[in-house]
Amino acid sequence: MGVSTSVPEAGIAVVTVDYPPVNALPVRGWYDLAAAVRAAGADPEVRCVVLAAEGRGFNAGVDIKEMQRTPGHEALLGANHGCRAAFSAVYDCEVPVVAAVHGFCLGGGVGLAGNADAVVATEDATFGLPELDRGALGAATHLARLVPQHLMRALYYTSRTVTARELHGYGSVWRVVPPGELAAAARELAREIAAKDGSLIRLAKAAINGIDPVDVHRSYRFEQGFTFEANLSGVADRVRGTFGTRPGTDEKEAQA
Repeated sequence: MGVSTSVPEAGIAVVTVDYPPVNALPVRGWYDLAAAVRAAGADPEVRCVVLAAEGRGFNAGVDIKEMQRTPGHEALLGANHGCRAAFSAVYDCEVPVVAAVHGFCLGGGVGLAGNADAVVATEDATFGLPELDRGALGAATHLARLVPQHLMRALYYTSRTVTARELHGYGSVWRVVPPGELAAAARELAREIAAKDGSLIRLAKAAINGIDPVDVHRSYRFEQGFTFEANLSGVADRVRGTFGTRPGTDEKEAQA
């Protein structure tokens, strides 16, 4: 359990997250993920990073149960800073990052996939921000990198999800494949990227980040300010207090 890094072939590093049952990451997990991505990108032998996950889904966001059992705001602050570190590590990675998404990609998962350079996903993959149902705010910055503006707003306000097929139609998912083909498809794209000159691909990543129309660091930090406000006002605790008790809440939702 945790975050691991492997180098399956020359030029490609695979960072894998494994936090059963649903990859809802505790505070430490977000920081470990950030460190792993940064280290992989800093390796001069690596020219592309694949971000993958084991288990039922890619990522179910933060571990809300950790927040519920931790007194005060320590876990909340840790999760917010940890998510910011992980999202930034993906965006600022010295080489391109390919997100290999399967199953559910929720909350913090959208932050990771939205900041990746490319996304390969399985046919059963779904993306969404259930933040309003969980007493939180944030990652609209990253959802807006995956879907058009008005759809982002509707998805955010309703907590509904969008499928990998739909995202492929918008051009934000590179390829949609059967579940058993995800690793190979992600590695195929990574291999094509890794075939480029290592120094030049790093310059390309820096150049593309430099012309990005939205400063994702500032934008996400602005969103986080409203998360803190929701918690200080008591609204977040009131909403989180109903989490896991609503009719139809399954294990995935209760753990996320």
